[in-house]
Amino acid sequence: SYCCCRLSPTQYPFVASASLPSTYCLLQDPDEVFLINKSAAELAKKATAAYMAAHPGELKFVAGAVGPTNKTLSVSPSVENPAMRGITYDEVVDAYYGQLQGLYAGGVDLFLVETIFDTLNAKAAVYALEKFFADMGVRIPVFISGTIVDNSGRTLSGQTNEAFWNSISHAKPMAVGLNCALGATDMKKYIANLSACADCFVFCYPNAGLPNAMGGYDQKGHEMAEEIRPFCEENLVNAIGGCCGSTPDHIAAVAAMASAYPPRPLHSVEPLMRISGLEPLNYQPN
Repeated sequence: SYCCCRLSPTQYPFVASASLPSTYCLLQDPDEVFLINKSAAELAKKATAAYMAAHPGELKFVAGAVGPTNKTLSVSPSVENPAMRGITYDEVVDAYYGQLQGLYAGGVDLFLVETIFDTLNAKAAVYALEKFFADMGVRIPVFISGTIVDNSGRTLSGQTNEAFWNSISHAKPMAVGLNCALGATDMKKYIANLSACADCFVFCYPNAGLPNAMGGYDQKGHEMAEEIRPFCEENLVNAIGGCCGSTPDHIAAVAAMASAYPPRPLHSVEPLMRISGLEPLNYQPN
């Protein structure tokens, strides 16, 4: 069956990372980063335990959200110096590693690398995950979610969603998806493409439409559910949820709608060499 959930906007994963010491003084202390993430995970586990106790037979899982940070490894923060970077790859890896430690200690069931606007940041997160799994001698599921920033169909660093998948598919995530930036209608064609090229589970959690002039979201739950219905009718996704502007009412409406449809079946993909720059390059031998 479908997994329907509210996956929150990532302001909290944004700040609970040591990549932001110049913005949030509290996060200069690795112990505080660990504590913030551990406490957040423990609160979520407590909430799911209470829900499952009240609803026997239902299972709820906690995803440890690892956000993109407010730094980019692929784009210069200075138009005068294209080679400049605001942070190094190793610093991003270390920031993610500290966050993973806290989330795992708090009991998360899986890690969600999400709202990725720069694929190199995602690759740093994947490296941190593999290092963490090796150091701890454990492995839990990993979901990876990119963000298409507008109707160009590209991430902020310029990749198409298939190029994004080619760049991170070596991580063998349990699921790959898209979230944020767009409402369901605008996101659908990109999810359809990702669903066709990915051989793992596919998910999405769009915004509740697009923001109004005041930055709020006007789309109601039943309206969002109807916008998501084609995803289910065409078997594009295995899990769906809501990002910015979504509320429990939105998720309830989406869950009720999705319950009438089977989830997307897994499929294999042709074994080709698949690499990418801004575009995918899937090598077809002569």
